[in-house]
This record gives sequence, structure tokens and C-alpha cells, in this order.
Amino acid sequence: MGMFDDMLKADESLFKNPVALDYDYLPKLLPFREGEQRKIAACIKPLFQRRNGRNILIYGKSGVGKTAACKHVLKELEEQTDKITPIFINCWQKNTSYKILTQICELIGYRLTHNKKTDELLKVVVKLLNKESAVLVFDEIDKVEDYDFLYYFLESIYRKSVILVTNHKKWYNELDSRIKSRLVAEMQEFEPYDLKETAGILRQRILHGFYEGVFNEESINLITNKTYQLKDIRSGLYLLKEAANIAEENASRKVELEHVKKAIGKLDDFKIKNSEDLDEDTRKILHIIKNNSGKKIGDLFKVYQEDGGELVYKTFQRKVKKLEKGKYISVNKKTGGKDGTTSILNYDNTKLTDF
Repeated sequence: MGMFDDMLKADESLFKNPVALDYDYLPKLLPFREGEQRKIAACIKPLFQRRNGRNILIYGKSGVGKTAACKHVLKELEEQTDKITPIFINCWQKNTSYKILTQICELIGYRLTHNKKTDELLKVVVKLLNKESAVLVFDEIDKVEDYDFLYYFLESIYRKSVILVTNHKKWYNELDSRIKSRLVAEMQEFEPYDLKETAGILRQRILHGFYEGVFNEESINLITNKTYQLKDIRSGLYLLKEAANIAEENASRKVELEHVKKAIGKLDDFKIKNSEDLDEDTRKILHIIKNNSGKKIGDLFKVYQEDGGELVYKTFQRKVKKLEKGKYISVNKKTGGKDGTTSILNYDNTKLTDF
């Protein structure tokens, strides 16, 4: 018998649509968050009558659907009207007023940002947004280094609804009183999914991500129970994907209980990797590697410098080693060629980093 005889054929796979298993995949229907989405929509509704909207603080643990719910509401808003400008900013990626403003300029089609200072961009953005109404979602707002943009928006944009998303309600309690008094935010907590809801979400992803009959009930139940225990849907998506990968490696056309147990073993070994565990510089480097996976360390250092990074190369290398040790990335040594020996950095998208 040949080495490959028992394996799945090259054109066979258990995966029907692997994208449906990604952490940032947005399904057409977002189950079990209808009430929270209605609350967000109610804050936006006054804008349809050209009145000022209400502001809202959304909080809850990672992996409970906060970001997905906001994106769902914005998507429906875009389908309803072109008189309200939807803005979504990930503040982990854009963590200063200047970066946030340049991102907003890009989203609304304003290109003349070169050589403009923060205060100049503030005036430009406010002028453009005041032509109509705006919904501004700032995801991971607690990662922002300065809140000048937020104070100015609350003061100067006539018709808006500001939506702030964070894992930590205590962030709001520590917010500058001048901003808090202008924000007057309503509160919406996202509770962890219960066992029944967890099962429903994972079965939805199985339906979209895999061919029929790939998972049996025992395997689904084990993954569901482990996900509910961890209170993070992303862990369940990891287990679905990893268990199926293990099944394929074993030439199995079904995901059996043994495959799920091996996947859980990997999850227990690695734990849930969260960007909050890293310092600011290391998170920034991880984000650059994520967006440029497979490139040389020297090239990534240049990207880091171009993005305003201030670390010297040796410190940059130490941060990379920390990411490798934590299994956020993998490092492959490449020998030969004009560069001699160099390191290729690969982002490990099977870990549950919180971007």
C-alpha cells in the first residue's frame, strides 16, 4: 500500500467554506443578539429625522458578539439610507487621534491628509460629517492613547450617534469628566452566551463551514461544552477548525471524538492568546506581522519604522522572540541567497488573538 493511499484525495476536503470559521466572519444572521442590536438601532433612529442621536457604551468580555452586533447594525444602516455616514474604527489598530482621523478621512473619501496636523484634520472631518449625519463606532476604545478626537466630535458634530465598545466597563468610570458629561452614554452589557445559545452559534457555523455529516452529535456536544466553559465563542471556532484539520490529517471523512479531544489538548496547551496580554509595542509588532505574514524580519522592521515605531532593531528582535515564545507567530530560518540567513515571520491565525 502506498504512503498516500489512505489519505483524502487532493480535491477532497471536509471544509465547504473555511471563511465561515474565521473569528471576524460576519454571518447574514447574528443569532441571540437581537435585543442588543435593537438597543443600538434605537440610539441611531433619531438621525433618520435629522435629530441628534443617542450615545451608547457597549461592554462585555471578549468573544460575546459586541463587534459583530455593531457591524450588523451598520450594515443594515447602509442598506436603509445614504444620508447617515457609518464609521467603524478599531482603536487597537488606530490608537491615537491622528491615526483615527486619517482612517476616517480614508473611509469618507478625503485624500488630502498629507502634512496636515491633528487639529487641521479634526476640522476637516467635522466639516464633512456635518453635511449629513454620522454614526461613529469606536471598537476597543480603551486602547486609545488620547481622547482629543472624542471630545471634539461630541462638541462639534451636530447630528451623530457615538458608540463606544470595550471589554471593561471600569474604563468608562475612569473617563475624563469633561468627556463623560458630554457623552451621556446609555449602557448595554453583552452577557456571555448560555449553553443553548453557544450550541446554536456553533451549529450555524458548522452548517456554513462544513459539508453535511462531517460532525457527529458527540463531537458537536463536546466542542459546545468546552466553548461554554471558556465563555468565548472564538474558542469554539478554533476547535471546529482544528478538529477538522486533525481529521483530514488522519484521512478521515468525519470528525470523530478523538479528533476533538486532540484539538482541545492543543487549546489547553496554548490557552487563549489575547492581545491584551502584550505591551503596546509588542501588540503593534504583532499587528504588523499579521498584515504582512510570510515576510522577512528586516522588511517588517522597516514597516514598523514607517508606521512610527521607535524601537531599535535589537529591541524589535526581542519583541519578536517574545511573540514566538508565546506561540502568536512562527519563525522560519531561511539560509542562502543574497541575504544569507534570515528569519521569515508568520502570523499564526489559529490562535485566538483579540484584534
